[in-house]
Amino acid sequence: MTSRLLSRRALTASGLLLPVGVLAACSDPVPATAGGADASDGGGEDGAGLDTSGTQELLRAEPDQEVAALLPPEIAGSGVLRVGINGTSSAPLSFLADDNETYIGSEIDTARIVADKLGLEFELKLTTWENWPLKLEAGDFDVVHANVGINAERLQKFDFASYRAAYMAFLTQKDADFWLEDAASLSGRLIAVGAATNQERILTDWNAELEAAGKEPAELKHYSTDADTLLALGSGRVDGYLSPFPSLSFITARRDDFEVQGRINAGWPDETLVAATFPAGSGLADPYAAALNALIEDGTYGAVLERWKLTEEALPESRAHTQENP
Repeated sequence: MTSRLLSRRALTASGLLLPVGVLAACSDPVPATAGGADASDGGGEDGAGLDTSGTQELLRAEPDQEVAALLPPEIAGSGVLRVGINGTSSAPLSFLADDNETYIGSEIDTARIVADKLGLEFELKLTTWENWPLKLEAGDFDVVHANVGINAERLQKFDFASYRAAYMAFLTQKDADFWLEDAASLSGRLIAVGAATNQERILTDWNAELEAAGKEPAELKHYSTDADTLLALGSGRVDGYLSPFPSLSFITARRDDFEVQGRINAGWPDETLVAATFPAGSGLADPYAAALNALIEDGTYGAVLERWKLTEEALPESRAHTQENP
């Protein structure tokens, strides 16, 4: 079985290419950073072993006939797994490689090895955060890998197979003389955060807690780009930056002047997981979870997370989540 990443040229020809300037968001939005350009040391493979080239070796998995036998007949008959990704997401989830043509990232690698395990060809399709629900329901693709978190509202329309923990974290200057992790640690601090994001909601709630306790709240700062945020952080104009863990882990793997502090579940005050997302009743959640568990067992899943510095978000097992069995 052969498969390759779609290039910008191929996507244009197939009508799948979306404008690079389209603003998008993950389940917990972050500014788009193609190839990690705003936080990189020049691209390609660096000292931390992060290869962001368009020619990187693809991680692959062996088919499992027992798992493949669980597929719905229409998917098995098609022989193809059509995967929607957020084409304007950020590194290391799904982003343009250094060649500015090839889409790479942890979401793509994860979906590809699942397709391998299920004995299916891998077909990549681009979407945006705003459009994936409608496109998924319309049948434009079979599954979405876009850092989607499981919540009660989404369970009304979609089924899920969990594949990663969902954490927020704080980015700070290296060796800062403070540690950011909760409401109390933020009192009086200047914190950068994306506007109208889940992480801003968390900080707003924490500020309310601080004010109710008679303590000084954090001052929240908004910047239009990731580069501006990192410049403010590096120059000391803000104390920290709250953002999804994957993007911050990627930044610290390529720069030695920042560090990651704290870890907060993205569903705070509840908990959530990142999951592959399917139309409700599609019958894909169970075989997908079975494939992921086989990949966890054979080590390929761990290799993908290690490649993208996401080992801290590894799950011990995948589980299907549906409205009947959340």
